[in-house]
Amino acid sequence: MSIKFRLTLMSFLQFFVWGAWLITIGIYCSVTKQWTFSEFGAIFMTLGISSLFMPALTGIIADKWINAEKLYGILHVLGGITLGFIPQVNSPSMFFWVIFIAMLCYMPTISLSNSIAYTILKNNNFDVVKVFPPIRVWGTIGFIAAMWTTNISGNKASANMFYISAVAAIILGVYSFFLPKCPPQKLIAKDATLAQKLGLDAFKLFGTYKIALFFIFSMFLGAALQLTNMYGDTFLFHFKEMPEYADSFVVKYSTIVMSISQVSETLFILAIPFFLKRFGIKQVMLISMLAWVLRFGLFAYGNPSEGLWMIILSCIVYGMAFDFFNISGSLFIETTTDSKIRSSAQGLFMMMTNGIGAMFGSFVSGYVIDTYFTINGVNDWHSIWLCFAIYALVIAVLFAIFFKHKHNPEEVQNVSH
Repeated sequence: MSIKFRLTLMSFLQFFVWGAWLITIGIYCSVTKQWTFSEFGAIFMTLGISSLFMPALTGIIADKWINAEKLYGILHVLGGITLGFIPQVNSPSMFFWVIFIAMLCYMPTISLSNSIAYTILKNNNFDVVKVFPPIRVWGTIGFIAAMWTTNISGNKASANMFYISAVAAIILGVYSFFLPKCPPQKLIAKDATLAQKLGLDAFKLFGTYKIALFFIFSMFLGAALQLTNMYGDTFLFHFKEMPEYADSFVVKYSTIVMSISQVSETLFILAIPFFLKRFGIKQVMLISMLAWVLRFGLFAYGNPSEGLWMIILSCIVYGMAFDFFNISGSLFIETTTDSKIRSSAQGLFMMMTNGIGAMFGSFVSGYVIDTYFTINGVNDWHSIWLCFAIYALVIAVLFAIFFKHKHNPEEVQNVSH
């Protein structure tokens, strides 16, 4: 097999493992297990907690002691075994700890998979900028394929989705041992301080007003992402309780409908260079925030019949909401931080969105829904989504007012790189 095909398969399986359960775990917890949204929110926090320190820790291990592809394989095998144990868990407290262990294994493999691909491509004299994006797109395709697999097979809200994910993780783990070797580079200086080894020196960026403000907004936008991951499929599935919608396509294939979001994501990536050159980093990030308002607002008024177009449009808008902030935010960090701490700064950006932001969105949203929008066990989804839309609108307005960044066409001319 060619190098590109082997890495494409790795990327496909990497996100297949996640897509098999991430979007549908809300239905599993709230419908199959009958747990509260507060309990479910705590469970979803495991993604954020794991993202706080595991990527940095495994990066150090791969840089200094163990081949990256072997560490990657070990993590996936251990994560797969843990996922296979999840169906046996019947209490939310125990579920929290088991899924937490699984996420400690899985979350760092996202960055490790990128590092492995970069190393192998460079070692084989490939143009990384040109070759890697098409490989990475297959990760999103893998995520979509997993969503379709669990939905069409009737396993989207059952314990079997964890078995599907577990098998894929173990296969990927074993497969990774046969990838080209990625030995430790020992890039960390012997005299580096503990703070430098852990990337903590990037925290001094919080002393810069504009960057500190950017990180704060990153946290709030990271929370918005968790809202759609946690409740999107659960919201569509709830229409089953209404006789007029019980047999609709949206109810039967809610996960497939939600996968439109991932398809949109792959398409909007292609539009990012144009928007960045035309409008600049700040405006593109603001467009992303307004897209989140539309994402939630359209869900508030959508339904499986005459409002189906709103649900579909909401899924299409997701691609803009997700991609525009993540890509433009990454470029902002790239162009405003010192090269010596740039990698650490990018890690800090991811920590604020996928770590602290994810924890904030998971915990607060679960509490708010249970306390204010649940009556006799019935969720008021119209009000829930409107509340989320208002939340996103407030962030957008505050961002437009307080975040100052002048558009410089030169800083985005190499965005595709």
